[in-house]
Amino acid sequence: MPELRKDPITDRWVVVSTDRQKRPNDFIMHRADVIGREYCPFCPGREAMTPPEVLAYRENGTGANAPGWDLRVVPNKFPALRVEGTLDRQGEGMFDKMSGIGAHEVVIETTDHDKTFATMSEAEIARVLWAFRDRVHDLQNDIRFRYILLFKNHGAGAGATLEHGHSQLIALPIVPNFVREELEGARRHFQEKERCVFCDIIRQEMIAGRRIIHENADMVALSPYASRVPFETWVLPRSHASRYEDAPRQVIDSLAGMLKMLVARLDRALEHPPYNLIVHSAPLREDVAGYFHWHVELMPRISRVAGFEWGSGFYINPTSPEEATEVLRAVRL
Repeated sequence: MPELRKDPITDRWVVVSTDRQKRPNDFIMHRADVIGREYCPFCPGREAMTPPEVLAYRENGTGANAPGWDLRVVPNKFPALRVEGTLDRQGEGMFDKMSGIGAHEVVIETTDHDKTFATMSEAEIARVLWAFRDRVHDLQNDIRFRYILLFKNHGAGAGATLEHGHSQLIALPIVPNFVREELEGARRHFQEKERCVFCDIIRQEMIAGRRIIHENADMVALSPYASRVPFETWVLPRSHASRYEDAPRQVIDSLAGMLKMLVARLDRALEHPPYNLIVHSAPLREDVAGYFHWHVELMPRISRVAGFEWGSGFYINPTSPEEATEVLRAVRL
């Protein structure tokens, strides 16, 4: 029978529709075309096809915007927001607007056009995660920015238009509503119980064990109780911390190993699905350390959002998180 499950953080309801339950093979989707190797602007030797790099990890002695790099970060050629200008907040009657100020950057993760998180080494993934950290530390000095979103779109079904492995970050002059909802839910829980809701989730799930996919010394990967989409996965640090950018090297390395393992399991179970990876971290210059817990959400894009979801705000998930956990645990790497 279908269940309505409530997310303990945001109070968002999800329909876990067991009557519509599907096997992993039922989620295999047609893969849309994306820009391949022949025209790829991210491959070595084509540095002139991107804006000048703002960060690069390079071999000693190699010059900027030339071959010899292991990872590059460049401004997005077609940015959602632009760095130049002032916020210029205005009202038009009951409506509010401001200039589209922000930063939109692309992390070119590797020189190898065909590598993915499943085939990269843990050290290569850690390098990507460290580049996120470096860029946040730099961009947070701009007082116009209030939130920095770190994310990866993998595959056309998840919004990627280039095959070459890359991630993105967008610095925003406002805190997104979804982040506010998560912060508010965490704050309410802390006010009532004087405990972090994310820490409570980790403790409860570790005791129950039904939705724990994997764990290592620093991180726990689990299927959230009110999963919005099939095989949604959260990765949380065991130790409470609100800001991703302040994570020490050991935690970054542990996260890299966890992500490599999870993506490899998804690739085996679902035949290389598109996915979105999102880092949830505290807003800049806001003191939420007591109750917010940074984490990573991995969202395979193997189901579609339609009228019911848009009209109700509910998600319909045809695969229970318990079944998803069993499938991912069973994958042999």
